[in-house]
Amino acid sequence: MKQFIGRFLLKLSGWKITGRYPYELKKFLILVAPHTSNWDFPKGILVNWSQKTDIKFVAKHTLFKPGIGWLFRMLGGYPVDRTKRTNFAQSVVDIFNSKENFVLTMTPEGKRARVNRFKTGIYFIAKNANVPIVPTKFDYANKEIHFGEPFYPTDDREKDLNYLWDYFVGVQGKIPENGIFPREDSNKKHT
Repeated sequence: MKQFIGRFLLKLSGWKITGRYPYELKKFLILVAPHTSNWDFPKGILVNWSQKTDIKFVAKHTLFKPGIGWLFRMLGGYPVDRTKRTNFAQSVVDIFNSKENFVLTMTPEGKRARVNRFKTGIYFIAKNANVPIVPTKFDYANKEIHFGEPFYPTDDREKDLNYLWDYFVGVQGKIPENGIFPREDSNKKHT
């Protein structure tokens, strides 16, 4: 039923899914960009339902309060307390390592505002959990959600993060001015 609802609502709103979802992989990290609006979340849920998948996500712990928290858990959410100084990336690696099958979606910017680089945690998670990254474009200009080919991180963090950044350049988010733009300095360091 959820698959029908997801496909129907995406089609009704004019959105299409392109590329290939890698069903053959048991574990991977879906990297969704550009993340410019809260509207990305319901689209992500519809994609999850329409593809008949079990994609998980992480969200701030305040969304998991009594009353509504059950809904976010049911939708596949894992709460993260950002007020505490914890090693978030290692916690996610530990989750990957404890599961036989686990697909997690994350946004590399870390927030909905315009950024000049991706957070390095995505690289750390994929590399240390030994999972590929599936770059996934949320293109509002073309109403298209595109699954890219799985990308396996190398030992060169800067090169990998620059490759992923360049993959998303030019994709228009819901708020275009907060999107991914060409780097002014091609040697820009990721921190």
